[in-house]
Amino acid sequence: MSDVNTMVIEPLSKFYKDSSYLVKKCTKPDHKEFARIARATGIGFLIMGFIGFFVKIIHIPINNILMGGS
Repeated sequence: MSDVNTMVIEPLSKFYKDSSYLVKKCTKPDHKEFARIARATGIGFLIMGFIGFFVKIIHIPINNILMGGS
């Protein structure tokens, strides 16, 4: 019974305590913080989109040269 307590019950108990502490500490962002996070995420999406677009623009002519485009 001691092994079961050490290997199963104690880690689950610690996980429950840590999780409940985390949930108590979390707060919803206010409007200003949410807008800042949304803006940063949008800028990140735009940057990644432009990188993908330019890689595709560069890849198409190189691929046509290598494959003998027709």
